Amino acid sequence: VCICVFVCMYMCVYTFVNDSGALYFHIGETEKKCFIEEIPDETMVIGKYRTQLWDKQTGSFLPATPGLGMHVEIKDPDTKVILSRQYGSDGRFTFTSHTPGEHQICLHSNSTKMALFAGGKLRVHLDIQVGEHTNNYPEIAAKDKLTELQLRVRQLLDQVEQIQKEQNYQRYREERFRMTSESTNQRVLWWSIAQTLILIVTGIWQMRHLKSFFEAKKLV
Repeated sequence: VCICVFVCMYMCVYTFVNDSGALYFHIGETEKKCFIEEIPDETMVIGKYRTQLWDKQTGSFLPATPGLGMHVEIKDPDTKVILSRQYGSDGRFTFTSHTPGEHQICLHSNSTKMALFAGGKLRVHLDIQVGEHTNNYPEIAAKDKLTELQLRVRQLLDQVEQIQKEQNYQRYREERFRMTSESTNQRVLWWSIAQTLILIVTGIWQMRHLKSFFEAKKLV
């Protein structure tokens, strides 16, 4: 019973933490906004956005005109472009990660019409869903004719799979951090040895120089 309670609590916390991917930001006509998302390998990501333009007359943001679009570019941890595409004022992009690590998601307007930016402000609402949050469970239930209990079990299994991917990614990060730390410690050790050797050689040279100086002055 305790194990079941612990798993349920972990699931709730995990769902709460990973379900908060919605935000909005402001950009100019030529401005580019990029976001870093840490994603495990073999994980689906769905991004949804909608744009609003600032209207001076009403003093508020209104839905963008159809002529305004956004360009979305996504790079993997190796800076390889895995998605580069133009969308409309409202759009949805999807990709699957093949390398664990920090993925860069960049958006900028593909419009060159200054009239569209008369107010100088463009608000972009962005919602990024990762892992099992990309699944449309009502649609899955209708398609596979699942009961409420079967659907809940399916959802829990997807969450467990995503948790395993997150744990594998954390182990991958820990391994990289350990390798970096060991490399840094090794470099510091060799630098310390080099400094010690330099000090010893400098001391020997100074002693020999002073000895030659004293002998030349007939002080010894």
